[in-house]
Amino acid sequence: MEAVSDQRTVLVRVSGPDEPGISAGLFSVLAELGAVVLDVEQVVVRRRLTLDVLIGVPTDDDDALKDLLLFGFKRQLTIDIEDVEDTPTEYRTPHVVTVIGPELTPSELKAAADAIADGNGNIDRIVRLSRYPVMSYEFSISDGDADVIRRNLLAAAAANPGMDLAIQRQGLSRRAKRLVILDVDSTLIQDEVIDLLAEQAGCGPEVAAVTEAAMAGELDFAASVRARVALLEGLDEVALERAWRQLRLTPGARTFCRTLQRLGYTTALVSGGFSVFTERLRRDLGIAYARANELEIIDGRLTGRLVGPIVDRAAKARFLHEVAEAEGVPIQQTVAIGDGANDLDMLAEAGLGIAFNAKPVVRDAADTSLRVPYLDAILFLLGVSREEIEAADAHLDT
Repeated sequence: MEAVSDQRTVLVRVSGPDEPGISAGLFSVLAELGAVVLDVEQVVVRRRLTLDVLIGVPTDDDDALKDLLLFGFKRQLTIDIEDVEDTPTEYRTPHVVTVIGPELTPSELKAAADAIADGNGNIDRIVRLSRYPVMSYEFSISDGDADVIRRNLLAAAAANPGMDLAIQRQGLSRRAKRLVILDVDSTLIQDEVIDLLAEQAGCGPEVAAVTEAAMAGELDFAASVRARVALLEGLDEVALERAWRQLRLTPGARTFCRTLQRLGYTTALVSGGFSVFTERLRRDLGIAYARANELEIIDGRLTGRLVGPIVDRAAKARFLHEVAEAEGVPIQQTVAIGDGANDLDMLAEAGLGIAFNAKPVVRDAADTSLRVPYLDAILFLLGVSREEIEAADAHLDT
């Protein structure tokens, strides 16, 4: 409802110690005044309340607002009253900037705020999302040039290695994400499976040499995978089991997958590694889909060959689309997470591409990046707070 011509528009700000009944009492006074409520916003920080109410009151009733001051006096609250313009607030395309870091010092927060301001953005609200395992805040911003702000944030993150910054458009598209697809090696797990297998086969230096040649551009991904797998010929299934036992999940991986599933997300794994490991990870973590390269095993030993097509960069992107189609999820409502060049296509095609502790070329190409070592910190980019995660865990345990 908008203020009419015979009304004055007044901003009432209530601040002080929070306790039950303050909002109810305030609205009771406003009802007695015959005020029109135009807008309301409230925040509580460490039991300290700030409640703003925009109201319309008759222009010829100067004494009516004294009741508000009396209400504040009785409750030991500070009441500020200010006449403001009655022009409705114009809708402005909102964005969200997420700030994540181990501590987030004042200088780091200043760098984030400067990046927004220098792009002509205005910070409307700041909400803390977590204290553990990292500190994170969500800045709701309006106005400004999102592309300029994004460039500023990238520069601020580069100048402050302990801080990650991301900007996303706020709205239905962000809240409607429904599919998350993860790379495996150095993303879901801390290891590279091919290196663990090479250790078991006693050919670590040889595999490393092939990897180096691929990184130097002397071999493409498919050729490098086949060359490395060929070096594993003769490795038995017992060695595969030993390699499996060496796998280390990335910190926060179980919390991340468990929370996504409780929120109704579909989760999927895609890897340039091997299905013998990704299938076990899928079952262990309750993940719906998985795809990886299949090692050929005959009579309990690796033949040094693969079965079927190579899961390369293009195949990962195709898998994203296949799972999205199977689940009836528009591609704009998907999230892809990875660390290497093999993930670039799926990061580009997902609704949100996240570079997780990634190589520089991947960080530069992705929508956003994280350098903290906790996979569950990605939840904060989706707007999920630590308190919500812990509340969901506590509910499951009861």
